[in-house]
Amino acid sequence: MTTTIEKTGKTIEDALKAALEELSATESDVEYEVLEEPRKGILGLIGTRPAKIRVTLKPKDEPTKEQLPTVEPPIVEEPTVEEPIEEKIEPPIEKPIEEPTVEKESEAQSEEEIEAEAIECAKEFLRTVLGHMKLEVQIEGHEAEEGYLLDITGKNLGLLIGKHGQTLDALQYLVNLAANRQQNHRMHFVLDVEGYRKKRTEALNKLAKGLSERVAKMKKELRLEPMSRYERKVIHLALQDSPKVTTHSAGTEPYRYVIITPKKPGDKN
Repeated sequence: MTTTIEKTGKTIEDALKAALEELSATESDVEYEVLEEPRKGILGLIGTRPAKIRVTLKPKDEPTKEQLPTVEPPIVEEPTVEEPIEEKIEPPIEKPIEEPTVEKESEAQSEEEIEAEAIECAKEFLRTVLGHMKLEVQIEGHEAEEGYLLDITGKNLGLLIGKHGQTLDALQYLVNLAANRQQNHRMHFVLDVEGYRKKRTEALNKLAKGLSERVAKMKKELRLEPMSRYERKVIHLALQDSPKVTTHSAGTEPYRYVIITPKKPGDKN
């Protein structure tokens, strides 16, 4: 009777080892078939799948009497009384002293190689996440002033942005976490969806100019709604040369905000 079982494990080797233990067999005693390859999930959590194999115990053919080899008993010569047994002691074989091998240290990766690896990791993470969301996208990357920009294009991508870019900022945080978790040299990735960042920057610049006029006229400081670090920076840069107002940030993340304050007579630009 043929014995067949199915086992799962983190890897194919782990599944096979568990099967061999259950069958009390060695690998040469069985045949196995891989039913499912293992799959790593996102950050080791989402979409993880173990390996699954089917193991069959090979039938053992018992040899017949005719097939059994004949073994002749060894002939032992008994020593005579006149000839005492002399025990020969062989001198120990001196083994040559082996010099320890010195493995060459692998050359450290260059900064360009580390950055290329981080960029590919960031893109692969994005493809995996957006693939689970059933979104077909194209991802293009290039150097930008604020970091390495990954521009995502495709259809129905509004849900990736969220209110004032909050969803996009959260996804950007995860991308930076995933791409830099095994790197000493950290890269800063900025995500954009079909030019949203540029449009948002233009809107914030316009907003900052309008609010600065309002603050200067009312001579009273104004606190803006909580913004991401990127958006706060846009406001600061838009008003840094204003002769009428100054800006500073207050609060704690993720509720940090910008305060626009009217300048007093004698304040320097």
